[in-house]
Amino acid sequence: MYDELTEVDIRKMREEIDHRTRVLRPQLIEEVQTARAFGDLSENYEYKCAKQAKNRNDSRIRYLERMIRTAKVIEVRDTADAVGLFDKVTVYHELTKQEMTLRIVTTLRQDALKGLISKESPVGQALLGRRVGERVQVTVGPGRSYGMEIRAVEKGQDDESLEISTY
Repeated sequence: MYDELTEVDIRKMREEIDHRTRVLRPQLIEEVQTARAFGDLSENYEYKCAKQAKNRNDSRIRYLERMIRTAKVIEVRDTADAVGLFDKVTVYHELTKQEMTLRIVTTLRQDALKGLISKESPVGQALLGRRVGERVQVTVGPGRSYGMEIRAVEKGQDDESLEISTY
C-alpha cells in the first residue's frame, strides 16, 4: 500500500535526508571512531552507544527514502464547505460527551496528542467530505463504533509548520 503524501511532505523528507547525510552522518562516524580508540570493544559502552546512534540515523534515512520512493503524491483540493485535508474540525464526541478540535493531516504528520488526525484513520475517513451539522459514525472494529457530530469546519492549507513524525 502506498502512502498518500503531499509535495510539502516529500520536500520535508528530502530536507531531513539531506541534513542526516551531510551533517549528522559525518558527526556520528567521527563519534564511532573516537569511541573505538578507547580500547577493548567488548566492554566499550561509548562505542556501543555511538554505533547505535549511527545505525538509527542510517535506518531513518532508509525509511525516508523508501517513503519517497513508494509515495503517491496527492494534491490538496478546496472542498468548499465540506471537511478536507488540513482543515480544523470541531466535533462533539457522543460517547465522551465532549467537544474537541481535530485537524485532518497526512499520515506522515499525524500526532493524536496534538489533535492531528490522519486522513487514513477511522476518524479521518469518517470526517472527510462531510459538512457542518452532519453526524458521522466512526467504526473502530467489528461491531465497535461511536458517533460524532460536526460542529464547525475551519479551512486550512498545507503549510510547513507541521513537522513530519519520527516513526
